[in-house]
This record gives sequence, structure tokens and C-alpha cells, in this order.
Amino acid sequence: MTTIPDAGLNQVATIIGTEWTHVATGSGSTAEATTDTTLATENTTLGAERAAATVTVPPTESTGVTKWVKEFSITGSVTIREIGIFNAASNGDMLIRRVLASDKTYGSGESVTITVTHTQNRSA
Repeated sequence: MTTIPDAGLNQVATIIGTEWTHVATGSGSTAEATTDTTLATENTTLGAERAAATVTVPPTESTGVTKWVKEFSITGSVTIREIGIFNAASNGDMLIRRVLASDKTYGSGESVTITVTHTQNRSA
């Protein structure tokens, strides 16, 4: 049997958090697929556009965790239904895509904090 020790899981989390630094929001509701390379409909204006996140690698609460946090200050009417983690401010590659269960609509002057947590774990 081969296993990755805790230090290895933490190093993988560190590498992920160093390379993948941007959070994007979108309004698409198409289900996630392993072939996804972009959000279905990425928000590009009104304060909900892709931006650098604060990345903690790894946070103290668990082994092998990478966490992205970004507060978006909304400047118009915006719908958020999907969230993605990317390795660039535009274009680039997508690491994670998550479609929410329902639309979340925000208006000018509101803010929303997006937190994405990824746990690198051992397969059984």
C-alpha cells in the first residue's frame, strides 16, 4: 500500500493555492461536467467580475485544505449561480466549478463574500 502523509497533502494544497488564485462568478445554471473549461456564463462587469482571492494554504482547521475568499462589491444588478477558481485574471484554466442550487441576485451597493474550500484527500 502507498499513502500520502499529512505533509504531502499540505504540500499539494500549497501548490494548488499558489497556482490557482482567482475567483469568478457567473449566472449559468448548466450542470458541472468534467469537461468544463469555463463558467457557462461568466460575469464580467458590475463588481462581480473575476478577481484575485485571499488564499490560505493550508488553513489550520484541516490537513490538505486550500481555501479561497473574495468579497465582491456589487455596482449593479447581478445574478450569481456559478462559481469558479482560475489560474489567471482572464482566460486561463479552471480548477473548480460549482453551480449553486438557485440564483442569488444582488443589487448596487451590496457585497457578497464567496468562500471556496477544496480538500485534497487520500483515496481509500
